[in-house]
Amino acid sequence: MLLQKPQRERGFKKERIIRVLLNQSRSNQGSKEDKQISKYRVAKLAEVSEPWCLEYTGRLEDRGLLSYTEVKKPKELYEEWKEIRIDPNQVSVSFQQPMNFLLQIKEKQGLDYALTSYRAESLIQGFLFPSKTDFYIHPDQIERWKEVVKERGMLGGGNTRIRVTDKHVFYNQSVHENHPTVSVPQVIVDLLEEGGPCEEAAAKLIDSYHGPEA
Repeated sequence: MLLQKPQRERGFKKERIIRVLLNQSRSNQGSKEDKQISKYRVAKLAEVSEPWCLEYTGRLEDRGLLSYTEVKKPKELYEEWKEIRIDPNQVSVSFQQPMNFLLQIKEKQGLDYALTSYRAESLIQGFLFPSKTDFYIHPDQIERWKEVVKERGMLGGGNTRIRVTDKHVFYNQSVHENHPTVSVPQVIVDLLEEGGPCEEAAAKLIDSYHGPEA
């Protein structure tokens, strides 16, 4: 089974910073001051060193994507994220009624997960038909999830994709209809990576989350 902890810890720093910045730039979050936090705060939330945060956000400012920490061009910043994104480790499995299965696993075994792409978009926005159930698991729970798959699932091309990446993917997660989902910006970048009709769904989410002028 291919689920394993990610190897490229260093490469996640850029993703963490972008994830924090885009989560901070929600259109209905409040005043400009509410959306513009200090770079020191960004570094803390991204769990990276302050010098690294200063260097990378400075580069994004030079390209006009940021004004200090305020996101000026959300669509372009998502493209930057997609460009530098490290693909998660992933395995395809089949579960009977995967959404009910996930609720049972969380309640009975305390395993963490967060939905993304089709299912998360369907719960948050409802544009896509949820043809697949994709979710992230915590890197420290991989072995326990492997046992669950052996007992309850079937490996191979199925209706569910289990993903493992940097633990920061759970940053600012929310709950919809009792199911944990990753943050809206994380859903958006995963939809963009998926391509096809998911790109249209991502564009709609960008407009609703960051404002139509984004």
